[in-house]
Amino acid sequence: MAERSQEPQSSWWRISVREWYIIHMPWKIILGTIVMPLAIGACVLSAASTLDDSTPLLPRPDHIVMVIEENHSYSQIIDSPDAPYINRLAAEGAVFTQSFGITHPSQPNYLALFSGSTQGITDNSCPHTFTTPNLGHALLKAGLTFAGYSEDLPEVGSLICSVGFYARKHNPWVNWQDSLTNGLPATVNVPMTSFPTDYSTLPTVSVVVPNQINDMHHGKNPDTIQTGDRWLQEHLDAYVQWAQQHNSLLIVTWDEDNKTENNRIGTVFVGPMVQAGRYDQRITHDNVLRTIEDLYGLSHSGASADAVPITEIWKVQPSP
Repeated sequence: MAERSQEPQSSWWRISVREWYIIHMPWKIILGTIVMPLAIGACVLSAASTLDDSTPLLPRPDHIVMVIEENHSYSQIIDSPDAPYINRLAAEGAVFTQSFGITHPSQPNYLALFSGSTQGITDNSCPHTFTTPNLGHALLKAGLTFAGYSEDLPEVGSLICSVGFYARKHNPWVNWQDSLTNGLPATVNVPMTSFPTDYSTLPTVSVVVPNQINDMHHGKNPDTIQTGDRWLQEHLDAYVQWAQQHNSLLIVTWDEDNKTENNRIGTVFVGPMVQAGRYDQRITHDNVLRTIEDLYGLSHSGASADAVPITEIWKVQPSP
């Protein structure tokens, strides 16, 4: 009797193991198909920025290069045959159909784009010194890097107001150079000749300012537009191609229009994290500044604190 009672127990155990395997293995497969994508997704999202529960998920580019052009309205550039390269970028990236400068003339717009404030400046006078918060200082304070590249700047750290086709009114960061509060070192104020060919060595954020011939400031249309378009292609297209494979972004914008479209200007974002298209969000320099700040989790400068960041264009979609 004892032997017969052991045999069923042994047989029952073997059947139960087999049944457990048949029942549970499909669940392991199902769970695996769920958990693995979640793990991969977590790795992808770790490259994005979140500030708090109310802040949309944003990409975090390895590098941003922003080029500032001059004195042309939206309709003079976008869809214009005089700017074939810029319109190629527009087709590949995000175009803002309702992008506006802050004011006229040039200098207060550059100051607003860099610091969220015109600093009370209403003209192109020079020199000025400021101590308010600004994008460059915020990047350095966060352990990141910044540089401003000005074509025809005579030397690193130059404080000159103008020479040749260089004009300090188009170089906002110089006004914080060596300031005791929110200051920037002279080493971030560099000539365009210092722009690297090894783009992996670029600062986190770079601002590029062509000289007054190549930024569409001087000359008559359509020649001035064509000149600026060619310069942009010659100097930045290699970066644009590199950026597509290296999580980096190009922004092209204008300081102001030509006083014909209520200060409506072209603004284009191009990079692998950008969903191509035309967007009707109304933006100004404050929104562009706020967006760059939020991409890196920086403190906000001036009016950018109250500006709405650009969130719709990113392939990394905001959380519901």
